[in-house]
Amino acid sequence: MTVAEIDALLYLPGHSREQLERALQIPALSRGWQGSFQAMLQQDLGSKTAAGNPGLAFEEQAPAWPGFRQMRVAQIRKESDTVTSFVLAPIDGQPLPLFQAGQFVVLRLLVDPSKPPMLRSYSLSDLPVADHFRISVKSELNGVGSSFLCNRAQLGDLLDVSAPRGSFTLRPNQGPVVLLSAGVGATPVMSMLHALAAERSQREIWWIYGTRNRVDHPFAEESRSLLKQLSRGRGYIVYSRPAADDRVGTDFDAPGHIDKALLEKIGVSPSSDFYLCGPSSFLQNIRDGLRKWGVLEGNVHTEIFGSLAGITPGMAQVDHTPHLPVGQPGSGPQVSFARSGITAQWDPKFGSLLELAEACDVPVRWSCRTGVCHTCMTGLIGGSVSYNPEPIERPAPGNVLICCSQPSADVTLDL
Repeated sequence: MTVAEIDALLYLPGHSREQLERALQIPALSRGWQGSFQAMLQQDLGSKTAAGNPGLAFEEQAPAWPGFRQMRVAQIRKESDTVTSFVLAPIDGQPLPLFQAGQFVVLRLLVDPSKPPMLRSYSLSDLPVADHFRISVKSELNGVGSSFLCNRAQLGDLLDVSAPRGSFTLRPNQGPVVLLSAGVGATPVMSMLHALAAERSQREIWWIYGTRNRVDHPFAEESRSLLKQLSRGRGYIVYSRPAADDRVGTDFDAPGHIDKALLEKIGVSPSSDFYLCGPSSFLQNIRDGLRKWGVLEGNVHTEIFGSLAGITPGMAQVDHTPHLPVGQPGSGPQVSFARSGITAQWDPKFGSLLELAEACDVPVRWSCRTGVCHTCMTGLIGGSVSYNPEPIERPAPGNVLICCSQPSADVTLDL
């Protein structure tokens, strides 16, 4: 492969799997380039929205509204010892968009009036309907946002809510589907189970869930009720630390953890579509197991509330903790990185939103840095940007190319 061909892989859209595989075979290719090409290869190369940073809007469906919309807390319900659901209703009485099952919203929470609002992403956990959203939140010991909601939110409170977004959604298919989650990762796949039950799907559907014990088991009765509405619905529950009064066969099916061996044992087909959500260690173990089992990469779909691993062509990957940029804060618009929990003032010295993200050690994906390849495409939750240089092709509505854009007002990025 020539230098020109390698350049084409980095700077032009539409590269093929064969081209990337050829690039990985070059003996002199640096470890950094190998990591970049490998990461590109693992993406779903057939989907434009998949090749970018998190939270991308669908090409064919921009977010229903820019920024945030006020909604009222209409209902609060304890789902387990640690998970609480909040039903949010529009205050203007206007119907809500029918989101795609598996999507999420971003909440802007004013936890401390003396500080900038806090941004937190939460999956929608109910059937897509026009009169409300439901989010389900796990109260974390050191989670400022979750503690604020679970301990201080009350009926009637107003919350700032973004439009639904994200590409972790059910793919149209007739083959088996496996909704596989652990902990509060059940929330987006619960919405998928609702959607499949509502359409009386004839697919083979597995609901496989892992948690510690019965008191930490959210949606237990809700999921069982939905599975009964599906002619080919099957469930399997695993408790890692069952209590003495937790009953095998009633509350759960087996002690232990979910892994490839368990999936084989209970009769899951490796040709299924797998939808995974849960803690990062759980996701890594399951993905590794599915890969060894021969499951196609394109059949494994995951939701991760955190930034994706960066793609930095030709450079070694280094893990950092996001932080405010070094030096005096700028005087420009506020730039909020929703997943990283960082809000910084814009300073023109950075040149682009990508440079500011790098100064904050926010993991980002980029390749060309000139608005050509769209690898840096990122979900734009709120605000507006200008482009310099102008990209060859603008991103879909609701997205932004951070490598060549600057904020023209306060912006919130899904990074």
